[in-house]
Amino acid sequence: MNSTRKIQVYYPGRFWIMVLFLLGCFFAIALRTYYLQVVRSDYLQRQADARHLRVVKVTALRGMILDRNGDPLAISTPVDSVWAVPSEFKGGRDRWPALARLLDLDPGSLGSLYRRHAKREFMYIKRQVPPALAQRVLALNVPGVALRREYKRYYPAGAMTGHVVGFTDVDDRGQEGLEYAFDDYLSGQNGEKLVIKDGHRKIIEDVKSIQPTLDGQTLVLSLDTRLQYLASRALSSAVAAHGAQAGSLVILDSRTGELLAMVNAPDFNPNNRAKLKSDHFRNRAVTDVFEPGSTIKPFTIATALESRKFGPDSRIDTSPGWLQVGRHKIHDARNYGLLTVSRVVVKSSNVGASKIALQLTPKSLWSMLRGLGAGRATGIGLPGEASGALAPYQSWRPVKQATIAYGYGLSMTALQLARAYTSLANGGVVLPVSLKPHQGFVNGRRVMSVVTSREVNRMLELAVGEQGTGIAAHIPQYRAAGKTGTVHKITKSGYAKNRYMSIFAGFAPASHPRLVAVVMIDEPTLGGYFGGQVAAPVFAQVMTDALRLLNVAPDAVGVNSNSFVNMSSPRHALGEVDHG
Repeated sequence: MNSTRKIQVYYPGRFWIMVLFLLGCFFAIALRTYYLQVVRSDYLQRQADARHLRVVKVTALRGMILDRNGDPLAISTPVDSVWAVPSEFKGGRDRWPALARLLDLDPGSLGSLYRRHAKREFMYIKRQVPPALAQRVLALNVPGVALRREYKRYYPAGAMTGHVVGFTDVDDRGQEGLEYAFDDYLSGQNGEKLVIKDGHRKIIEDVKSIQPTLDGQTLVLSLDTRLQYLASRALSSAVAAHGAQAGSLVILDSRTGELLAMVNAPDFNPNNRAKLKSDHFRNRAVTDVFEPGSTIKPFTIATALESRKFGPDSRIDTSPGWLQVGRHKIHDARNYGLLTVSRVVVKSSNVGASKIALQLTPKSLWSMLRGLGAGRATGIGLPGEASGALAPYQSWRPVKQATIAYGYGLSMTALQLARAYTSLANGGVVLPVSLKPHQGFVNGRRVMSVVTSREVNRMLELAVGEQGTGIAAHIPQYRAAGKTGTVHKITKSGYAKNRYMSIFAGFAPASHPRLVAVVMIDEPTLGGYFGGQVAAPVFAQVMTDALRLLNVAPDAVGVNSNSFVNMSSPRHALGEVDHG
């Protein structure tokens, strides 16, 4: 039987060749590794960093705005903004329609957006998206799309504090109100940090902080949201009921000058400004000036009492109901005949106030009004505050002096008028107004003696009594003091014949004043136009609720409120006309 025998041949040279080859490969790899890890490590690290390390901005949290009780008026909530790298974004055209639907955008808008930014490295797709929706955007995996954490401002009180607090823009910068005035204080300082991002530009690791973030500071206001609500409700109702163009209401703490409430109508909701006109953003209480009318008469009388030429019982003959001053004739609503100085205030006699003023020096009346703040801003810190106007006394002619005595020929804001009335509520000392709560004693400026302020206050109490023009300002169980005003509006062609501004300024309780308030209704067209008909009831409504809310003790318990007559009576309505 034949058999084939296999013969194995051994080649020792091949073995060593393979060993040397493998050793050479290992040595080459080791050498390459050494080269990359040691010799070229800095270069490669820079290349890796350029692809994955990024310096990103860390947005500072904007400070809160709180009222005096700690209730939030402005807070920031976290949101995400959707952005993209255009060069990468164009590669996901098939997913653009889904992205547009998710973000509630016009499907064609993404194409237009890309074309506008095609040569750039960054573009926003939609700002300030809720975090939950932002995560759904990421789930679409659209090339080049990423998120950026930002903050959106929210205003819990809404329209009630819109004019005072204001609002921010999409970049969280203040645009109106206190958001604008205290922007630096609230904004803080953005920081920077070094991060590692993956291929989808998502942060996977924080490396280190480069610039620390300094959050904005909290701004605490003297405002009381509860009083804001009362004031806003009453003012809006009055403006609507009287078919007025607008209105303003200011409440100050008569002891400290703190601003407790400031509202305007029409108002606006800072949380939803899409369809609002810019005119609605104007804080009329500090930007709009008007002639204060008869609300100035108490200070004319105070000047007269300070001169010692007059006393509360001095008699003024207002017959025959008008007064000729040069070529101008000043009118009363009717012939009041012989009036005491006190009754000049109660009946709101223009003739009486003019006759008194003409017996004073122009400088004395000007000094009183200037001391009260007429013609200069309060400095409260709200944007756009107007100064009003008060001409130098050297330029006054007799008719100017006479008309200023009853509130024509000078202009003020509602806030300025409220500040002036703090002097009557505070024993003759006018107080600086403040947006922030005061700690301790407040220094004011004395403009009249304590005796004079008390005498004028008694006249103002009578002015809201049965025989006065401000009877509708009566507050049940509280003694109130104040003065009505009705002025013709000024147009380009002069005073409008049938267009008015209705005003009431006063304080309560009269025995120990706590609150000063000014109500201004611009051009009422329904239900009368006299200050006693239109503005005084708003004062009464707000003060009634505010005093009880603040637990201010009543100072007129036992007074029969039914003894006060209806303001609709022509006998009282006619008593308030201020003729220019």
